[in-house]
Order: sequence, then structure tokens, then C-alpha cells
Amino acid sequence: MLIKHKHINESFEYDGSQINPFWAFESLNIKGSSIISWIGSMNIKNDNLKDFEDIGLDIKSNKMVHFIVEFFDVQPANIEIAYLRQRLLVMIFGEELYKNNISFTREGDDIYINGDKLSVSIASASVSSMKIHFALNLYSEGTPDDIETIGLFEIKDSNDNYLFNEENIFNLINNVANDYILELNSIKEDICKTDML
Repeated sequence: MLIKHKHINESFEYDGSQINPFWAFESLNIKGSSIISWIGSMNIKNDNLKDFEDIGLDIKSNKMVHFIVEFFDVQPANIEIAYLRQRLLVMIFGEELYKNNISFTREGDDIYINGDKLSVSIASASVSSMKIHFALNLYSEGTPDDIETIGLFEIKDSNDNYLFNEENIFNLINNVANDYILELNSIKEDICKTDML
């Protein structure tokens, strides 16, 4: 699968509009399937909510790592495939935590550290493409008051040292994006060498 990863150094807010189809092309002139990552705040407006369970809730954070993934390889787009690929992305991020000896739990598409919520995510599909938004708090500051949250920059190891910081966060971003692309390509390769019964 031809899918590109582009990290945007500019900080900007995720307001939910970026989940709309063709956002990467219209805003960044990136054609085709892509993973766009950046660091910025989040404050989703009601007009841009995709999850009916979130209506009326505050979905916000002062600083997060964002991944927006868009696929054009399945036509017509399939919402179930979008959710399967979303879970795969979340699990690959979980593998990065595991490599850093961080204990976590996963509930669907949500990651928790010691019971505190680290991530948010949604999958969606339009007529032409499938979209995923996956984001991770860097700090718990600015998140909703009614949810216990944690940020990547607040996670400590057994020696009470912070594991992630401004210097190594880009390694984490690239590792997740690259491992995700490798996994998707591996699936495509397996399909090409498998005899259909």
C-alpha cells in the first residue's frame, strides 16, 4: 500500500474538521493515502463531532500528539475496515509503550495508564475515503475535569524518571507511523501470496 507519513512542525488546534475527507490534500497538498502527525491543542466543536456518545461533552486538551490517517485504497470506503485499522494503530502504539516497559490497558480504542486516560480516537468513512484520528495527551492539563487523564510527558519509569520529553517525542511519533505503515504493507504482501480456496 502506498501511504505517506508527513510530520507538520507547525502547531495548530485539532477542532474535528481535520477528520473530513481530503483534508490533507486541501490543506497540505498531500494526495493519496497518508498519515499526518503534529503537536497541538484539541477542542472539538459540536458541529464536527462524529461520535454520538460525545455530544454535549468537552473533548479538549492543551497539548497532544495527533495522527490523522486517510485511506483511499478501498472503494467504496468501508467503516468497519476503518475501525479495524484504527484498532491496529492503537495496538501498535501500545507496542511502543511495551518496549519502554510502560504498563497500560486498552479498552477498545482508548489507552489507559494506571487507570488514567491517555488517548482519544475516532474512525470515520465518507463516500471516497476512510479516516482515523488518534491523539495522545502530552500533559493532563486542559483535559476535561470529569475524566482522570495523564500525558506522555507525565509518565515515569520505576526510578521515577520521566520517559518522554520534547527531545524524544519525535522518535515515538516516527516509530508509530513507520511501524503502522510496515504492518499495513505486510498485510498487503500476505494477500498477494495467498491462494484463494
